[in-house]
Amino acid sequence: MKSFFYGILGIWVMIACVCPAAPEPAIVPAPGQWTVDMEFTHPQQLALPRGPDNKPVNFWYIIITMTNNTGNDVDFYPKCDLMTDTFQIIPAGKFVSPMIFEQIKRRHKSKYPFLESLDNAGNKILEGEDNTKDIAVIWPDFDTQAKSVKLFITGLSNETAAVSHPVAKDDMGQPLQIFLRKTLELDYSLRSDQALRSDSSFSYQGKRWIMR
Repeated sequence: MKSFFYGILGIWVMIACVCPAAPEPAIVPAPGQWTVDMEFTHPQQLALPRGPDNKPVNFWYIIITMTNNTGNDVDFYPKCDLMTDTFQIIPAGKFVSPMIFEQIKRRHKSKYPFLESLDNAGNKILEGEDNTKDIAVIWPDFDTQAKSVKLFITGLSNETAAVSHPVAKDDMGQPLQIFLRKTLELDYSLRSDQALRSDSSFSYQGKRWIMR
């Protein structure tokens, strides 16, 4: 699995090096393109005792609130990754049991009474404010050496772009096409004491839309 993550990271690095003018999201959406409205909480920590010795295990999560004001119901196929500055990439939900979500749901029941887990959010976002979705996105703990992280949230838009793979070719000798999706990138620096993980916290550095 680690080799797979480093392979994906290597593709991004090669694209950045070989294609300095990588595609960016459109300033004015093309006909048929949509992006839902989205709000988000900053990362919070949850520690739960696990295993025979009841040792606390750390998890991190955000809550995203999505409202579809596009005028039509839209498909929702999310992908949410956490990437550290030490090049560790963790997909949301990896090694996360339903019990973790239930703890988060209880913690936020007053503000988000209809909170859903990412895995059970369905593949549609219905149009209108009455159909706003609140979704918990959860990651297990990551490299304690990390000083910053990026969160990538894909599925909020149907905008895509194709770029040529810098190395791989098809049977005809033509570069393979890589399809990128409009993705929200959230940047954070990490304030932490490696000896006391429970005191770690994120400092928000900003957001931007990218093609990833």
